[in-house]
Amino acid sequence: MAEEGFSTKAIHTAAYHTVFHGDPLSYPIFQTSSFGFESLEELDAFYEEPGSGFAYSRAGNPTVNAFESVMAHLEGAEAACAFASGMGAISATILSFLKSGDHMIVTRDLYGGTYSLVTKIAPQFGVTCSLIDMTDLTAIEAAIRPETKLIWGETVSNPTTVVLDIPSIAKLAHAHGLVFGVDATFTTPYLSLPIAQGADLSVHSATKYISGHGDVIGGVVSGPQKLLEKIHFMMTTLGSNMQPLEAYLLLRGLKTLEIRMDRQAENALKTALALQNHPNVERVYYPGLPSHPQYALSQALLRNSGGFLSFTVQGGLVAARQVVNNLRMVKRSASLGDAHSLASLPIMTSHRLLSPAARAEAGVTDNMVRAPIGLENSEDIIADYVQALDRLGN
Repeated sequence: MAEEGFSTKAIHTAAYHTVFHGDPLSYPIFQTSSFGFESLEELDAFYEEPGSGFAYSRAGNPTVNAFESVMAHLEGAEAACAFASGMGAISATILSFLKSGDHMIVTRDLYGGTYSLVTKIAPQFGVTCSLIDMTDLTAIEAAIRPETKLIWGETVSNPTTVVLDIPSIAKLAHAHGLVFGVDATFTTPYLSLPIAQGADLSVHSATKYISGHGDVIGGVVSGPQKLLEKIHFMMTTLGSNMQPLEAYLLLRGLKTLEIRMDRQAENALKTALALQNHPNVERVYYPGLPSHPQYALSQALLRNSGGFLSFTVQGGLVAARQVVNNLRMVKRSASLGDAHSLASLPIMTSHRLLSPAARAEAGVTDNMVRAPIGLENSEDIIADYVQALDRLGN
């Protein structure tokens, strides 16, 4: 029998069976903090084998477990662990494999929240990091030290859309005995499968495309059972677990992920093509454009080029601010992956806490507009950006 398609897996993996006639098609919300046992002996047996059931929702909950099971299935992973936020997932994952004196190698094209974690929080615990251009495999290898334990990358970077050669980096990491973790928020399991491409861990801010409706904060990491046990312990100890209502909403979001991402990718490509021909646009950052530096790599590694793009505006920061303020339909917001098309300046949002020098090194300029594309009709998205650009200086 042929392997099930992506949407079939997303819709049918989480199935709940009752003792009654008729099972719910939507997985139930187990809104409880604790679970009861028939005897102390039964409770003791659970703690001897925690995976056999549920006792306290900080450590495990049926609705959350259902979401984790679907994510692991879609990722092609042995296990998954869900968190209260994307940064909760990233933080617990990175800290699970590092101790005082250890070193990590991190892509310089990095989400601002992760940048703060590795440059400001991790050093407080004696952990050092090297920010590297990960499109240069020689530079990655040169940065490896005896105390290096972890390499961290992003499938597609925020907001410069750098595409990493995950298979080649994974091969390099494993040749040196290093754990390789990937933030795959921009691609989701529908567009890329980092674990199948060699990465050890695939992490998502589920707040974004996995939710898809702008109504959930959550995160999730998938990978081998042995590594996930360490991450789950960190999650439980830090108390950064996902809540059952959020897991329920994310299960709902997964059912339409394929359809949404296909539409957003179609809209994004049309918008990118329109923007690159506008006289007030300097450059468009979108992996689906043949002009993109990693276009060939993106075509090889990604199912499609996704729904996220950025562009730079002629006239610097003043012009970029004016363009975003000129938008009529597109919402000014710091997130992405929503049904709405959104716009922001990364120097004010995702990369606000980086120094000007750090932003420059990451390629984030003052005149860059971050433009995640939504599910509206493409003609309306394009028309809004064109009129906003046309009105520059007026």
